[in-house]
Amino acid sequence: MKKIEHIGIAVKDISEANKIYKSLLGYEHYKTENVEREGVTTSFFRCGESKIELLEATNPDSPIAKFIKKKGEGIHHIAFSVSNIKKEIERLKQEGFTVINEEPKKGADNKLVVFLHPKSTNGVLIELCQEIE
Repeated sequence: MKKIEHIGIAVKDISEANKIYKSLLGYEHYKTENVEREGVTTSFFRCGESKIELLEATNPDSPIAKFIKKKGEGIHHIAFSVSNIKKEIERLKQEGFTVINEEPKKGADNKLVVFLHPKSTNGVLIELCQEIE
């Protein structure tokens, strides 16, 4: 694990959340992206070497919609940057972590992503990210 890549925050209204985080951080988001396969619109803010990713559901069956319905708005996941996502998946499985999607998939912000189940990480959804070359 190289660094915290981003913190994902589930929001009901990304436009309103963008205003809040612009006021909080003092600058605009640099990118908005729709990830249809996941039913989510994302907005990214740089924060030092890391990022804040705002996540708004685009349909009621998406993971973000389900998260907000169950827990409300707030921190959804913490993402770590890795050099080799497949090696990291194998290492973490050997350490006893439960991987949700063992095959990396294309996520937002030009990344391959894999998630670790919160039951194996003290209730925190962990995302591993590798830059797509």
